[in-house]
Amino acid sequence: MATIRPFRGVRYNPEKIDDLSTVISQPYDRVRHGLQDKYYAQSPYTIVRIIKGKEGAGDNKENNVYTRARDYYQSWLRDGILMREQSPALYVLHQTTTLADGSTKTRKGLIAALELSRFDEGIVLPHERTHSGPKVDRLNLMRATEVNFGHIFMLYPEGRINALLDAAIEGQPGLELRELFEHDVVQQFWAVTDPDVIQAVVEEMAPRRNLIIADGHHRYETAITYRDEMRAQHPDAPANAGFNYRLVTLVSMEDPGLVILPTHRLIRSYDQMSGQEALEKAKEYFEVSTVADRAALEAALAEAVPSHPRFGLYDGAYAVITLQDPAALEKLLPEHSSDWRLLDVSVLHELFIERVMGMDKAVVEAKTNIEYLRDPQMGYDAVDEGAANFLLLMNPTRMEQVQVCTGAGEKMPQKSTDFFPKVIGGLVMMPIGVEERL
Repeated sequence: MATIRPFRGVRYNPEKIDDLSTVISQPYDRVRHGLQDKYYAQSPYTIVRIIKGKEGAGDNKENNVYTRARDYYQSWLRDGILMREQSPALYVLHQTTTLADGSTKTRKGLIAALELSRFDEGIVLPHERTHSGPKVDRLNLMRATEVNFGHIFMLYPEGRINALLDAAIEGQPGLELRELFEHDVVQQFWAVTDPDVIQAVVEEMAPRRNLIIADGHHRYETAITYRDEMRAQHPDAPANAGFNYRLVTLVSMEDPGLVILPTHRLIRSYDQMSGQEALEKAKEYFEVSTVADRAALEAALAEAVPSHPRFGLYDGAYAVITLQDPAALEKLLPEHSSDWRLLDVSVLHELFIERVMGMDKAVVEAKTNIEYLRDPQMGYDAVDEGAANFLLLMNPTRMEQVQVCTGAGEKMPQKSTDFFPKVIGGLVMMPIGVEERL
């Protein structure tokens, strides 16, 4: 069963921070490409100073990004920049955005403490493979601060949870903010402290299983590691000790506001073959056709059918690459389900990146030659400037594919999904020290 609990969150004090939009941020793994400096410039109290602090030339065991994160948190709490909720609460997050086609989507999230469980227990399931590096970094931050700052974004089978929460926040103003990077997204946030509402939501969630991690696999696996460490150090701690739980944002799988964006692959420092040579070699598995421009490429991608996944390649010219025969993957990868084999990312990685380009899984894992991009324009520019070999353009993974593959116990290749918008950091934090009780 999925056990969630309210918690006494730590939040920024609006009497100390005039504009709360200046202190919230993208998740730590999105703070890149100069974004860290922009967050730092916004406020001396930005959450980025904790979740993605700047490294220093003189860093050592006693003074580093993790010890500074701990010191920021403790001093901000002591000085009233941060404040602790008086009573346990569940939190509601609505994120509203206008998409490129002009439609408006609002995704409704429930923020709670979720009791940790291993994947083989069937309560929480991963949906894609992860890289190893970020797990060490997040574990060090957790050890130093004993606080969850970033959220794990999870999907759950719908019931009446949204209806319960909608009724609880009706007529309540809440907070309305806009984060720097995804500035077009309106972030609305409420704390729900009514014990009757909380109990009803907890009971409604309890029988659910197969909660899917949409974003935050590294953070979840790190939380399990930290929990096990703490259990070994404190064997007499009760089951409701803070370290047995993780800060999560839960969204219904049926939420009409769910949006998945594609993650494109930019190929850099790759010297085995040119883009045109790769296209020629790809004809063993794919139909390859050239198109005139970016608009024609995007139109062709939009016309793809599930039985014949396709992707695009840009190396100064535009090409559309479509799987010829799904049976090719069945012969090569009989251990996987047919649904997994027909994922666009499976076709891309298993056939094109590995067999055509000759880039093995270890190289992909190390990200030696691959950069993952949400915005394809960055990739087009890198190719045009001679800073990259070519760009591989993707269609988004569909929600039903996530559900089917996860339900079958299949992990998608890394970076299969990009749920939009991101669950931002800095709205609420959850202490998880040995003395915390949930």
